[in-house]
Amino acid sequence: MSQENIERARGLLEAIAGEDYDAALALVHPHVELFPPGNQTPYKGAQSFRRWMEPDAFSRQKIEPLEFVVGEQGRILGRQHIRFRGAGSGIEMEIKSWSVWSFDEDGLITRVEIFLPHEELEARAAAGVQD
Repeated sequence: MSQENIERARGLLEAIAGEDYDAALALVHPHVELFPPGNQTPYKGAQSFRRWMEPDAFSRQKIEPLEFVVGEQGRILGRQHIRFRGAGSGIEMEIKSWSVWSFDEDGLITRVEIFLPHEELEARAAAGVQD
């Protein structure tokens, strides 16, 4: 199941990058929870998750999966490279972040936690991945 979970996480990122939000939602549980970095308010439920995927703050965003590692209890630790352009400012930015993915018994994504680059140890601990 672990390899399948990696493929589901990769598929979600690819669907978001391709702006195929319906395909992305097909991979998540209706009660999915997304925890953005920086103690932002979590997104709860599929429609809230969709609002996160379709940000109006960016005129363009690209998410490139870099690596995935299997953690405890089927969780996946991911690392991704994100590039985006501000809709109003036109400023281009890029960042590499960490994510922890949880799945239910049907393989649907139930929880995504996003960590900033300097929070690698916290991400590893959340995924149950040892160094």
